[in-house]
Amino acid sequence: MADPKIYDKVPVKVSVEAGKTYSWCTCGESSKQPFCDGSHRGGPFVPLKFEASESKDVWLCNCKHTKNPGYCDGSHKAL
Repeated sequence: MADPKIYDKVPVKVSVEAGKTYSWCTCGESSKQPFCDGSHRGGPFVPLKFEASESKDVWLCNCKHTKNPGYCDGSHKAL
């Protein structure tokens, strides 16, 4: 599988709402980072959908190399 495009080497803080579904961009091409805008179409990537279990602030990965998809795990530090 191809490697995703590194959108940025810093995570982004996002306020998520309990019960709401989000689509995290896995390809790095979306213009609505860190969320999917459909730019992956025709390629090997699909968005990662997740539902927030509680309302809170989270740090989402922008480098797309996290081992804990969509959340930042510090992988950007090694890129």
